[in-house]
Amino acid sequence: MTLPAEALKPYQAAVETRLANEPDWLADLRRQALERFANKGFPSPREEEWKYTNVSPIERKRFPLAPAPGVVDEQWIEQQRLPGCWHLVLIDGFFAPHLSHPALAGDVVFCDMGSALRRHEALLTQNLGQAVDVEHGFIDFNTALFQGGALIRLSPGTRLEHPIQLLHVQTQAAAIPTRHLILLEAGAEAAVIESYVGEGAGLTAHVTEILLAENTRLQHFKIQEEARRAFHFGGLYVKQAAGSRFEQTQFALGSLLARSEIHLHLGEASQCQLDGLHWANGRRHLDSHTRILHEKPGAVSRESYKVLAEDRGRSVFQGRIVVQPGAQKTDAAMSNRNLLLSDDAEVDSKPQLEIYADDVKCAHGVTVGQLDDNALFYLQARGIDADSARQLLLYGFVNELIETVTVAPLRQYLHRQLDNRFDAIDLESTS
Repeated sequence: MTLPAEALKPYQAAVETRLANEPDWLADLRRQALERFANKGFPSPREEEWKYTNVSPIERKRFPLAPAPGVVDEQWIEQQRLPGCWHLVLIDGFFAPHLSHPALAGDVVFCDMGSALRRHEALLTQNLGQAVDVEHGFIDFNTALFQGGALIRLSPGTRLEHPIQLLHVQTQAAAIPTRHLILLEAGAEAAVIESYVGEGAGLTAHVTEILLAENTRLQHFKIQEEARRAFHFGGLYVKQAAGSRFEQTQFALGSLLARSEIHLHLGEASQCQLDGLHWANGRRHLDSHTRILHEKPGAVSRESYKVLAEDRGRSVFQGRIVVQPGAQKTDAAMSNRNLLLSDDAEVDSKPQLEIYADDVKCAHGVTVGQLDDNALFYLQARGIDADSARQLLLYGFVNELIETVTVAPLRQYLHRQLDNRFDAIDLESTS
């Protein structure tokens, strides 16, 4: 749907302001994206990929761009920064150098997007936009207007000693478009954590692009726990070369409406593992849309998403695995397990397999239900009261995923956050 001229005008002014200080190639990229956004606007439920998630509340809000970073409590920021990591902090999309520690050297480039444009323009020119394989309003909005973000590049054979945490803090009711570009050269290894926090009732519109060369390994974690009235779009687009390995774990815990989009292109004998948890409480609407494209022979993909839906919360999972002609010896599996904890909660699950090769092994499975009565009876028969039994089963359901997190400070942080959730849950509604 074409945007009204009055809604588009502030964004056009912002783009023109940014073009005055940016190179021609980026100016062209922004103008083209803004034109597409003006013609189409944000996605509609009439589009198949968005049929379960209506983003019209975002259109009606007409979020202004954040003019400057909001005020934050630095002690609170310190609690959000994970120990043992390198950090880059964005406040409402603006780089906060006094709260960040991105200065690596030698075989590693790690800097904010503004510094990248000044010092590493060639990397951006060659790689920005290369992993994104879809066009819709959120992508165009981001491309036209992104300001903050990070550039990470590892030279061949480099292995990072510590994880990198990219901490996004939302403080105001504004649109916050940010962008990350992550490049791993042959044989490199790293762990990257994207954290989204804050009390602002704004719109996060983020894109992360990842290009993995031969025999690389990237562990990627996303923790989304923004405020109850916030909106979130996060797109993750990955291209994997032969023998590379990508592992992603996401925890969707926040925002009023959040959409996570993950698209992967798998090269020959590459591997990917996608794991996730939705905890949709209150009136939260949490949507994960994944597409794994097996383009070459011998690739392996695994995907496992868990959902807890309580109160009037809603979870959407759309998982799609595509095996292209010639991608023989593909091994792919997808699982989506859903627990409904109240009569008013809702789960929509749509797993899809598209197979155009004949020598493959592919499977998917979905379960939707409540807590297992037999397991509850087993625990109660051994002297555990009903509420404690329910809590144990729920904790086991969630903890199975937390224990796969290999970064110890992040695993400890998740345990603390989810323990607080368990303390607040209405166990009566799960019976």
